[in-house]
Parts: sequence; C-alpha cells; structure tokens
Amino acid sequence: MSTRQKFKVQKTNGICAFCGASFSKAAMKKHLESCIQKHPLRKRSGYPVPVETKLFTVLVEGSFFHEYWMYLEVPANSMLKKLDNFLRDTWVECCGHLSQFTIDDKRYVSELDEYFKDLNDKSMNYILEKILSVGEKFSYEYDFGSTTYLNLKLISVREVEDSDSSISLLARNEQPQVTCSSCGKIATHLCRQCGCTGEGWVCDDCAHMHECGEEMLLHVVNSPRVGVCGYTG
Repeated sequence: MSTRQKFKVQKTNGICAFCGASFSKAAMKKHLESCIQKHPLRKRSGYPVPVETKLFTVLVEGSFFHEYWMYLEVPANSMLKKLDNFLRDTWVECCGHLSQFTIDDKRYVSELDEYFKDLNDKSMNYILEKILSVGEKFSYEYDFGSTTYLNLKLISVREVEDSDSSISLLARNEQPQVTCSSCGKIATHLCRQCGCTGEGWVCDDCAHMHECGEEMLLHVVNSPRVGVCGYTG
C-alpha cells in the first residue's frame, strides 16, 4: 500500500467547461450528459464536407487521491499517444519520464526499448476505438520511479459532424484546500521528502521553518502529482 494513501483531502467539486456550473464528480457525470448537448464545445474541422466523428467521454482520476479528477472528450480515432501527451501536459509532466497505459492486462508504453522491453509490451500507436469499449476501465502510470497512478474509465460515446481532432477538457476538480501541518492555515507548499507520509504541508508563513529545508518544498498544485519529483504544474 502506498504511504500516500494515508493522507486524505476533502471531496472536491469541479467546474463544467460548457456552462460554468459546479458539481461533485458523481453529479458532474449526469450533468454532462445533458449539458454537452446544449453547449457544443468542439471546434469545426475545417473540412468543406462534414465528417462524422465519434467522441469518447473519459473520466480520469488519481488512483490514491480520488479528489483529483477530470472528464475529457477524446476523438475515438485518436492514438493512445495523444491521450498520453494530454495527461502529461495537464497533470503529470516534470522530467520527461516514461509512462504506460494498461488496458485489458496489456501494457502500452511510451517508449519501447530494443534490449530491455518486455516482449508483450506494445507501443502507444494504437487507436482508442480499436482497443476500448464503453464502460471499460483502464489505468495509466507516469514515472516508474516516483510513480503517479491514474484510473480511467470510458463513460460514453457520441457521434458528431465536422469536429476537430483535439482533446477537450469537459470538467476538472477545483483545487483541494489542504491545511498547514503547523498552523492550520491553507497550505501552499508540500515537502518532497515527508509528503509521502501525509505530512509536510505548509503555508507561506511556516515554509521557512520546515525541518527538511525550504529547498525540499514544492508549490501546491491541482494535480495528483503534487509534491512528487520536480513537478510544479
């Protein structure tokens, strides 16, 4: 069991990208089903003739910190690599670490090493609709040293005409409010060393007194990778 599981933060609401309303993670799923029809977010593809496209709604959440979550709309004909890049840019990228998806017990890795790869490993050059179905759960890992684990689920699919190929953020949790371990104010920094035990959350006023030293502190950011490696958001 990861020691990071010992730390608990309050449940978070998120903001709908369509209408700006605030809902919990569970309520957001139901809300998006109707709101997505009223407020089309997709850009036009630019093709002179409308092109039919399938769009997946995908829930992404921290494996240990479920309070960090996102709903994404992903073109079904996207490569896994595009989803990997989106997750890196939005939530996890710090030092160019390796990553992988696990789907139906198969591993899809960001880089295949000619000499050290597992013979069963696959690249991320696979189209989502070829390997995923509605209701399917899968996972993602970034950085095989100080790993950030994410859970994903394909919630639904819809068909539209004349959509571009980008991934859209439909909703995302608001920043969890964590209190300072020393004084109870809202924490603004987390220690890379003792944060893994659920400690080391400090505010601006207490940062200079932290026993591990200020050089070990990272800014608190809205990501399940908060306080890990060199991640600054």
